[in-house]
Amino acid sequence: MDIDTKAEEENSRRVQVRFITKLKPPLKVAPTSIAIPSNLTRLGLSSLVNNLIQATTPDWNPQPFDFLIDGELVRMSLDNFLLAKAISAEKILEIEYIKAVAPTKHEEPSFHDDWVSALDGSDPRFIVTGCYDGLARVWKAAGVCTHVLEGHSDGVTSVRVIESKGGEGVTVATASKDRTLRLWKFDTEESVNYPMKIRAFKILRGHGGSVQCVAAKKSGDMVCSGSWDCTINLWRTNELDNDGDLVSVKKRKVNDQADESQLEV
Repeated sequence: MDIDTKAEEENSRRVQVRFITKLKPPLKVAPTSIAIPSNLTRLGLSSLVNNLIQATTPDWNPQPFDFLIDGELVRMSLDNFLLAKAISAEKILEIEYIKAVAPTKHEEPSFHDDWVSALDGSDPRFIVTGCYDGLARVWKAAGVCTHVLEGHSDGVTSVRVIESKGGEGVTVATASKDRTLRLWKFDTEESVNYPMKIRAFKILRGHGGSVQCVAAKKSGDMVCSGSWDCTINLWRTNELDNDGDLVSVKKRKVNDQADESQLEV
């Protein structure tokens, strides 16, 4: 048998199928069995179903369909699917068709210089990410970084929005492999040239190992951190601590931007 003859036989091979659906008319075709080429893919099956619908609904506008056999989506030719699933082609195949789901539209990625290790999207106005490049970033939309939280000397392992009471000012806590936590303030509505680099107004020291996680009290006045040193620490976040240590924020102008000095606790 030559190659041309073999190809012709494969193209002429047919299987008996019955198209079924849970869709309502006019999307529903007659449940009679028909013989179709076994090498049809999803595109060919979709074209065939559209032709069957158009036969009874002349003004039908073709649309894409997906197909299932025994509850599993068909993503290859019928021949290959039947072979892969060990389904006999000698019986009448019931093929269910459904409306094709349009692929999700992906936004442009927001790039980082290293592994993204943490994310907090609890505030609908922005997202905070932590990265192993030692920086945390604030994003208002995909690809638009508004603030860079700069100061950690090692990878950021956890981020948490700890105060956002409806106003514009926001406080964020970050934890890091450098054994510290840092507290940051920024204005979500501040009109600046993005991205704006900001410094922490408070550094929380006390762990003897990498700080792996940080959580915030709902009131926003306390955070809890967990570390590889096998300890859990509680920290006050308010700038005027109850023990009398005043944490002030000194600002100086650097390149026309407010640069906040970092105070250690």
